[in-house]
Amino acid sequence: MKLKIKTGDTVTVIAGDHKGSEGKVMSVDLKKNKAIVEGVNVVKKHEKPSAQNPQGGIVEKEAPIHISNLSLMENGEAVRVGFAFKDGKKVRVSKKTGETV
Repeated sequence: MKLKIKTGDTVTVIAGDHKGSEGKVMSVDLKKNKAIVEGVNVVKKHEKPSAQNPQGGIVEKEAPIHISNLSLMENGEAVRVGFAFKDGKKVRVSKKTGETV
């Protein structure tokens, strides 16, 4: 399945506990159809002391959120995205305006 959200896109959460939150996509997991969004779905995790974190303790980090709960932002509005062929390449297109994203 081709995902319509890529790393670096600005998205908004359209469903779930974090509905209405906005952030930038940091990474996308294609196999699980999940993305990690900066500042959204932050959880507290207990970590053992290690070389990177010799103190250990409680650490806050972003947890993945399902792609179906995200919508791409364009000019401050959430838009639906489709695909079209332009100049022989497959590009993402806003369904509202018809412009490439």
